[in-house]
Amino acid sequence: MGERSFFSVNYDLIIHGEHMPYDLYVNASSLESKQKYVRVFPQGEELSLIDLENFKKKYRQLYVAEDQRNLYMKSLVKSEAIEDDDAVTFIKDSAINHLHKVFDPQKEFSTEILYETIRGCKDAVESMIDVLDDYNIDGLRMLIGNLATHDFYTYDHSINVSMYCLTIMRVLKPNATRAELLHAGLGGLLHDLGKVKIPTHILNKPEGLSEDEYQVIKTHPDLGLNLILGTGEEEFEGLDLKTIARIIHEHHENVDGTGYPKKLAGNEIHLLARVCAIADFFDAITTKRSYSEVVTVSHAISIMEKTVGKKIDEKIFKVFCNHIEYSNIAQAKDLRMSDEFDPSIPYAVLPLEEVEAMFSDEDFGKIRVIDEKTNKKIDKK
Repeated sequence: MGERSFFSVNYDLIIHGEHMPYDLYVNASSLESKQKYVRVFPQGEELSLIDLENFKKKYRQLYVAEDQRNLYMKSLVKSEAIEDDDAVTFIKDSAINHLHKVFDPQKEFSTEILYETIRGCKDAVESMIDVLDDYNIDGLRMLIGNLATHDFYTYDHSINVSMYCLTIMRVLKPNATRAELLHAGLGGLLHDLGKVKIPTHILNKPEGLSEDEYQVIKTHPDLGLNLILGTGEEEFEGLDLKTIARIIHEHHENVDGTGYPKKLAGNEIHLLARVCAIADFFDAITTKRSYSEVVTVSHAISIMEKTVGKKIDEKIFKVFCNHIEYSNIAQAKDLRMSDEFDPSIPYAVLPLEEVEAMFSDEDFGKIRVIDEKTNKKIDKK
């Protein structure tokens, strides 16, 4: 059994006035290079505000054991005193912590690590379901905008896609079961799982991929499918791995059959994969990265609308649009996304193209009016 690990917790995010669902620790080592964690408050006892204030005076930092992370996360979600931003930030950090286990190039990939990651990601999505219970798509978009970003694009993007998948699923099917929401969210969180087999220098290359590098990127749905089903198991801790695998494998399929890897079309593509495709597309062009440009929500809707029936599902997109606020006033420029656009790529500059106007200014001719000051006729376009 490996050495027990711990994570630090903010004093403001420790519940009090009720029985503690987790233990609290301090690092009693006097050496910065070493850790010696000692329990200062036991699970099951009631922590008072006075206790917490005394700890704050006595200890610079408190810790929780990594194997109690889910208990701590659930306490944040349940507490009415904790702001949603804080709860979601911790859920996001937890999801990143679990995703990093499979993406860490220093660790050799194994089935054990994969299952540990799936288990941890499942816990994170379970908490997302609870904390995002009353969020609509527009509210979620604003919440995502308030969250800090990580240097590794795949982490932030996967978590955002997961939250969008959950929220879209709720509006598509208001009576969706918790299991359906869990599979939608977990499929979104793991949709790029196959990228663990893609070299990091390709994944994080913002200045443009060569054709060979792009072909490598396009293998990630197949790689993800093989990772999930390569274990030979179809069920894991109540999860239908075949459904998760289909979301992973089919989220880059286009409804007109031009996508990859299998060129599936229409209803051949799993419904949750079609949901994921819209979440993937929307987040990729609207969420700010450290080195990338984004478009406004209005432009995003206009751009995505031009791909309806080609890339994305018409019915799902219509529901999506009905639950997000945006201006439908004509934009100064009518933009479309290049057919080569792929949400998997962290573009420094989005491949946008200006749509040629149906009519030129000359087509409208000139209008002759009288200048009231000079009483002369002038031409106006």
